[in-house]
Amino acid sequence: MKKLSSITFIVCTLMLSQALAGKEKLQDPRLIYLQAMREELTRTMKELSFKDFPQIYFTSYLVRFVETYEIGARFGNIYSIKNEKFGLADVDVRVGTYEYDHTSDKGLDWEFSWSSPTYKTSNMLPLEPDVNAVRNILWLLSDSAYKANAAAYLKKKGKAIYEVEEKEKKDCFSREEKSSFFGENKKLVFDIKRNSEIAKRLSALFIDYPEIIDSDIKLQAEKITTIFINSEGTEIIMDKTYYSFVASAYLRADDGMLLTNDKSFYSTQPDKFLSEEELARQVKNLINELIELKNAPLFEPYTGPAILEPEATGVLFHEAIGHRLEGDRMNDQSEGQTFKDKIGQVILPRFISIYDDPTLKEFAGLTLNGYYEFDEQGIKAQKVTLVEKGVLKNYLMSRKPVKGFNKSNGHGRAGIYKQPMSRMATTYIKAEEAVSYTELKKMLIEEVKKQGKPYGLIIKNIKGGSTNTSSFGYQAFDGVPRSVYRVYPDGREELVRGVELVGTPLITINKIIKASNEYGVFNGYCGAESGFVPVSTIAPHVLISEVELQSTEKFKERPPILPSPWSRKRQ
Repeated sequence: MKKLSSITFIVCTLMLSQALAGKEKLQDPRLIYLQAMREELTRTMKELSFKDFPQIYFTSYLVRFVETYEIGARFGNIYSIKNEKFGLADVDVRVGTYEYDHTSDKGLDWEFSWSSPTYKTSNMLPLEPDVNAVRNILWLLSDSAYKANAAAYLKKKGKAIYEVEEKEKKDCFSREEKSSFFGENKKLVFDIKRNSEIAKRLSALFIDYPEIIDSDIKLQAEKITTIFINSEGTEIIMDKTYYSFVASAYLRADDGMLLTNDKSFYSTQPDKFLSEEELARQVKNLINELIELKNAPLFEPYTGPAILEPEATGVLFHEAIGHRLEGDRMNDQSEGQTFKDKIGQVILPRFISIYDDPTLKEFAGLTLNGYYEFDEQGIKAQKVTLVEKGVLKNYLMSRKPVKGFNKSNGHGRAGIYKQPMSRMATTYIKAEEAVSYTELKKMLIEEVKKQGKPYGLIIKNIKGGSTNTSSFGYQAFDGVPRSVYRVYPDGREELVRGVELVGTPLITINKIIKASNEYGVFNGYCGAESGFVPVSTIAPHVLISEVELQSTEKFKERPPILPSPWSRKRQ
């Protein structure tokens, strides 16, 4: 037998390792779905268009698989265990050209169409990878989308004879370079038995407090696998995991007002989630805050100076500014378009800048919900400078061009059941000439005295908010703080209840006097036209010369007559 030389041996070993690596790669089920998507997309682009009818110029397929575990517990008992897995397919079949297609600017209309007037097909995908089964779903969805969008194109052309030609000339869809990304096949880490015991122990902490009429503990883990392909050559495979803990509790004050408090924590990595001891400490804080709130005096309507702590600052900027910088809204004629044609103008105090950066994985040791590698249109995530030293510089862009902005910046986002539009990811409010929080509180008291107010306010945290960006109704925002304290001229603080933060966005934001050099993170989910998406804010404390707060609606329902049967401390 001829002896192999060392060079021959190395070459053979290398070939064998490559073969094994190739075999292992083929075993990844995500690649089977990708193969099916490739085959059907090729056929759609080549053969689907009808002769003498509008032709297809672009197609994309987006496949998502969602795997979720959730455990719910109340008062030491498990009441819900969920383990769900499903897959959905979205298709985008565009007819016409990049410059002029079937879409319109009459509203945030979603170009995806899954059904004809006479037949509706499911977009649910098989959980076992089968090329023909997947292609069958994509085939029906593509057929339906093409018919609907070709009809919409002809209708749009016909309506043009009645309408004034737009002065703004912009493409209907952006041209983008192709991308390729094959991310790690992540494993969802969730031990049902162990987490059930943790949930039971945490929920049992409420039993010793008869004032609390109801409570809830939820532990959840979710994995979203995204496979995306389009006719420009982009192919994306990526997995994202989210771990969350939500605790909530309710009680009634003696005057009948229903009071709530909640704590929520998120992480994209299981090893960076809070320990059971830390979660227990947070639950106890929630209980103490709620009982303290019960004994607090009712709030009266107020206008005057206030400090917003980082969570409240983040929600304020998210609602008042962020949504109004989403590029798709600049095209929508039903929107208020607050910042349309204001690029280069001063819209905020000069010491404030705003960035949106989905490439940030962590901040101050906390993982960020808003992190992702590529958006739902296959565009690489990018940091965007929205406002620099008070001056508007850019918008959050999907692939729908805006006057002066013909490219996406990786912010075309969507929830599981929706189609992409420009959305926030991780919004970073940066302040220059900042001071310490201690100094900021001194400035608040000085402002109280200057304005002749009996007190100022500190808004410590906030449940969430909402905003109206449409052209009908008022351009306003609304937030519901959890903890609001009056701050008297002598520095004394007093908790109050029944508070709602309201106002008009530009007026409120432009009354910011100063910000702190200390930052905090808020992780959560934001709901809008394209569904619920994970988001984060990074923000400082801010001092505002004037905010408006109103009393919440009061319900005078009598508290329960008898003590709760589960209470260990019967009244």
